[in-house]
Amino acid sequence: MEPEEPGEAAWGRPGGEALGGRGLLELAVASGVAAWATWAALLMPGFRRVPLRLQVPLPPAPPAPPRPAGTPALTGPSPQVPYQPSGPQQVANALALLRERSGKTVDLGSGDGRLVVEAYKQGLRPAVGYELNPWLLCLANYRAWKAGYRGKVSFLKKDLWKVNLSDCYNVIVFLAPSVKPPLAAKLLAELPDEARVVAGRFPFPSWTPTSTLGQGLEQVWAYDMKEVRRVAQSRAEGSPV
Repeated sequence: MEPEEPGEAAWGRPGGEALGGRGLLELAVASGVAAWATWAALLMPGFRRVPLRLQVPLPPAPPAPPRPAGTPALTGPSPQVPYQPSGPQQVANALALLRERSGKTVDLGSGDGRLVVEAYKQGLRPAVGYELNPWLLCLANYRAWKAGYRGKVSFLKKDLWKVNLSDCYNVIVFLAPSVKPPLAAKLLAELPDEARVVAGRFPFPSWTPTSTLGQGLEQVWAYDMKEVRRVAQSRAEGSPV
């Protein structure tokens, strides 16, 4: 075997032994595991926990004041919502269902901010994202800066369960199915009749959408709160919907 040329870099182990195919495969696997661990450590902790007081399944009901502190709650750990970035078509479909609307627009669990930035581009202002993960907030602010919207859109480190939504007219929700029932109760209690909620990936199980767009993972659903309340009231009274 010919000696290596001076200064020639070689993939190998300490001592000069070259890595074979298996060694390179092990190196690739180790690198992948390290990348995943970094992702898990920095981005995945942006879970939106569901407060225990909101975990009791609630039947559809008209707007009501917050539930008493003594209301029974389910035991066990609260559901968590991992970060899953929205694809370009999901974003396009969600914004299509908000076209020609106006008023304050919020993304509950805004992740890297792509939906908020696109909402602002579409003229939905103010556009606000609520997110707990500081790393995702950094990504969101970078995205806004890159798009030229620094200072024009807002990304706030706030718990979506503690935010008052009474002044919001467009609400974007790309969250897991386990969160939808308790979130539905919060939205019913706080949103004005003129508000529209757009859900991505998973619909609200007890609500009838006003319109829908897309198929499969790209499908989104729009709910007009006035109609949601009308249907809920009819069901509560036992009347035909």
